Amino acid sequence: MPIAKEIMTKNVYTVTSEMTIERLARILINHKISGVPVLDDNGKLIGIVTEDDLISQKKRLHIPTIINLFDSLIYLENPKHLEEDIKRMAAVKVGDICTRNVVTIKEDASLEEIATIMSEKGIHHLPVVKGDKLLGIVGKADIVKAIAKGA
Repeated sequence: MPIAKEIMTKNVYTVTSEMTIERLARILINHKISGVPVLDDNGKLIGIVTEDDLISQKKRLHIPTIINLFDSLIYLENPKHLEEDIKRMAAVKVGDICTRNVVTIKEDASLEEIATIMSEKGIHHLPVVKGDKLLGIVGKADIVKAIAKGA
């Protein structure tokens, strides 16, 4: 069974948190990719940004349901989500919309482990790291290619 370093994309396009969202969108379109790792100035992985992040930035604002009871406001949903949605919708830089808590894998992760993580966590891109160094990325297409080769 193949492992991450055998199926990962090694020449990974990356972006910084200071890059504009418009430039990010052009990179995704021009290179026909659906997500990229976000690196800091030292090349350390600090996030990941995907087409989903761009799309969610343009969604309608959902105002949480509130009950007014005895001059008190009771939120039926977490008001923090509203704050996060507003921040995301007003974003102009990658750092404002990227996911900071990135799930990563090591280069010896098996195809079964990778598929399980993607399926259970709803993740489509898994950066492959060794310590703080980004080695590559495994995407859904890499899994499908491995399956097509008989893995």
